[in-house]
Amino acid sequence: MNNVVYVSKSHIERREGPLRIAQLPGESMPVIFSVHGAIAEHYKIDPAKLKESHSSTLCSGSSLRGS
Repeated sequence: MNNVVYVSKSHIERREGPLRIAQLPGESMPVIFSVHGAIAEHYKIDPAKLKESHSSTLCSGSSLRGS
């Protein structure tokens, strides 16, 4: 039987459109996620209309896998 070793206590708040603010363990400041460039275009969001461009959760996950 597997024992739980760690439970992440994180919180992600969706602000406006694709903008999300994450409170993550080990980070003293909030982490901001949104979309940019090709990812925005894929989701039919005009990159020129974004107030801010940030890394997406997709980019973050890909970097964890080393892809």
